[in-house]
Amino acid sequence: MFKNLYLVVTRIRLGLGMLSIAAGVLSAQQWQDVGTPGNLSSGTSGYNNLTIDAQGNYYVSYYDVALGKGSVQKFNGTSWSYVGGSAGITAGSATFSSLSVDTSGRLYYTNQWAYPNSGMEVRKFDGTSWSQLPNAFGATTNYQASAVAPNGDLFVYGSVDSGTVKRYVNGTWEQVGPTGIAGGVPYNAEMVIGTNGKVYVCQNSSGVKVFENSLTASSADAWTLVGGTSVGTTFTEGVNATSDIAIGADNKLYVVYSSNAANNRKLNVKKFNGTDWEQVGDANFGISNDLYNVAIAVTPAGKIYVVASGWAINGGKNTVYEYNAATNTWATFGGDFISDGTATYNDLQYDTVSNSLVVTYSQSGVRVKRISLTPACNNTDPGANPGDTGCVSFTYKGQQVSYTTVRGQDGKVWLQQNLGSTQVAASMTDTDSYGDLFQWGRWDDGHQGRNSSTVSMPSVNNPSGLTGVTSFIIGSGTSNYWWSANALTDKWSGENIAAITSEIGADPCKAIGQGWRLPTQADWTAALNAEGISNPATAFNSKLKLPAAGNRSPIDGSFTYAGQRGYYWSSDVSGSGGKYLYVGSTIANAASGGPRGQGQSLRCIKETSALGTSDIRHINLGIYPNPTKDILNIKVDSLIDVVNVTNMVGQRIHVQFSNNQINLQGFPNGLYIVEVKLKNGQTISKKVIKN
Repeated sequence: MFKNLYLVVTRIRLGLGMLSIAAGVLSAQQWQDVGTPGNLSSGTSGYNNLTIDAQGNYYVSYYDVALGKGSVQKFNGTSWSYVGGSAGITAGSATFSSLSVDTSGRLYYTNQWAYPNSGMEVRKFDGTSWSQLPNAFGATTNYQASAVAPNGDLFVYGSVDSGTVKRYVNGTWEQVGPTGIAGGVPYNAEMVIGTNGKVYVCQNSSGVKVFENSLTASSADAWTLVGGTSVGTTFTEGVNATSDIAIGADNKLYVVYSSNAANNRKLNVKKFNGTDWEQVGDANFGISNDLYNVAIAVTPAGKIYVVASGWAINGGKNTVYEYNAATNTWATFGGDFISDGTATYNDLQYDTVSNSLVVTYSQSGVRVKRISLTPACNNTDPGANPGDTGCVSFTYKGQQVSYTTVRGQDGKVWLQQNLGSTQVAASMTDTDSYGDLFQWGRWDDGHQGRNSSTVSMPSVNNPSGLTGVTSFIIGSGTSNYWWSANALTDKWSGENIAAITSEIGADPCKAIGQGWRLPTQADWTAALNAEGISNPATAFNSKLKLPAAGNRSPIDGSFTYAGQRGYYWSSDVSGSGGKYLYVGSTIANAASGGPRGQGQSLRCIKETSALGTSDIRHINLGIYPNPTKDILNIKVDSLIDVVNVTNMVGQRIHVQFSNNQINLQGFPNGLYIVEVKLKNGQTISKKVIKN
C-alpha cells in the first residue's frame, strides 16, 4: 500500500494597512511539518506508507535507501522515533510494501522479500517488539496492500497469480476467494475494509477495477466486480501509483485515478452510489498534465481530498485538491504545491483526533506534513449584531478544540454548539451536532460520552463521592438516582474539580475560559422569548442552532428522543432534581425539572453584557513592521487591555508585551494572528508575518 501526496506552504504577503474589527474565525489552511522539519530518513527514501491509529499517533514506513532496508517511525504528538527502537527492520530491501494498524494499535508491515528471495514478508509490532509472521506468499510479489478487519484479522493482497488475497487467522494464512482477481497483470493495488463485512481491492488491469468479497469468504467464494464495470481507464507507470481507493464512514467507495494519455493523464474521482460509478466534480482536473503518485482521503463527514504530483510540468511537485459539493468542483487546497521539489510516493490520510489532513512523500528523504481542517480560532467574541459569530478555543476531553460562538437574539454570547459536538447543527436531526449528555452536577470526566459505559450508584451519592468514577451512573427508583437528595442548596457552579463538595459540582463550562458558565433558568427563559423558540424546528432555526439531541435514561442508560426532542440543563435545582430547557414537539419550557441522573445536553453562556451598535466605534490598529524579524509595534487610538498571539494551528503562544511592543524573538517563522483587546470591550485582530 503506497500512495503519493504533495504539499506546499503558501507564502502570504501582507501590507501595513489598518484593519477594523475582524471576524472570529480565520483560515488555518497552511501545511506544516510534523515534528522536525525536513527529512525523517537518514538518506533518500521511497515506497512510503502512512497510517494513523485511533489515538492520533502517526506511523510512516518507507524504504531507507541508505540502509537498504525498510524502516517504520512513529509520531506521538511531539517527536518521531523508530518503532521497535531502531531503523531497518527488514532482512533486506523493501521496495514494495504496505502498512496497516488495528484498533488496539498493533502494526502490520508487509514488504517484498529481498532479492534473490521471492515472496511477501509480514511483520507485526505488538507495542514492544517486531515479530515475523509466516510469509503470506512464496512467489514474487510486487504490488501489495493490507488492511485489518474490525475483528482484528489481517488481510493482505499480492500481485501473485494475477491478484490474490489472504487473511491471517490463528497463525495460518487462509485464501480469500480464488486467485486471478485482476484477470491480468495488476498494478497499483490498494485494499480497504468496511464496517459492512466487506473487503475491497482496487487495482489497475485494463482499467481501474474494484472487487469485493465477504470478510468470511472461503477460497471458493468468487470476487464480484463492483458496479459491473471498470471505474475508468488509466495508465500504468511502474511503481508510480495512478489510482487509489478510500471508504467513507457510510461504507461508500471513492476512487481517484489518472486518466489515459488521450485525456492528458489528469485526475478523476468517482463514487459508487450503490448501483453505478458516478463522476465526482470535474472530469480530468488538475493544475498540470501527467499527474501520478495519487492518493485519496475521505473524512467521516464525507469531505473528499486527493493528492497528486506533476510529471514533466511543475518540477514534479505535489498538490492537494478539495472537492466542493456546493459547486461540484475541485480546487487546490493549502496552496498550489506542498513540496518545493519533486515529490514521489505520496500517501494521504485523515486524522480524526486533530481534524487534520496528513501527507507523507519522498523528496530525497521521507517527509510528513499536515494541515488543519479546523479554521484557526483567535478567541474573538461575536460582533454586536444577533447572529454574529466568533470562536473560542479550550481543552475538552484532553484535546484542544475550537467551538463557534454566537451573539444570541437576547444580546448574550453563547456557544453555538453543544459540548462534545463536532459542528454547529446543520439540521435539528444532525447527529454530528448532538454532542455529549451530562448528568446534573458532573463534569468532563468521561461519563458524558454517548458510548460511555454505565456503573451502579457510588457509595457516596454526591459529587464528593465521584473519585475514580468515569462512567454514566444508573439506578432504579427515584431514591436511587444519581445525587437524589435534591437539596435546594445544591449547586452546579464549581470552578473546577478541586472545588467540589457534597453540595457543589464542577461547572463544565468554566473550563472554556473567563466568564463562561452554565446557563440559569432565567438565561434560558430570556433566550426562548428573544428567539421565539416553541418547538424543535424553531429551536434549530434560532441563532443558537439547538438540535434535538434527545436524552439518556438514569435507570438503564438507554437513549430516547434523539432527533425528536431537546433537553438542555440549567445550573438551577428543582424539587425533582435539576432544572432544564425542554423542547418538545409543541412546547418549549425553561422551567422543566427532572432527575439529576438523566443525561442531557449542555450549552454554555458567557458572562458578558449585551452590546448595541452604538457601543462600538471604528478603531484603527497599526502593527508594524509587517513582515517582521522580531519586534512588532502596536499603534491604536484606544487603551489596550490585553494582547494575545496565536499561530495558524490555533495555538496561543506566550509573548512578551510591554510599551506597546510584541517580542517574537525565538518563535518559528510563519503566519501569526495578533488579537488586541481594548478597554472599551472591542477586539481587533491582524495577521502578521515573521520571517
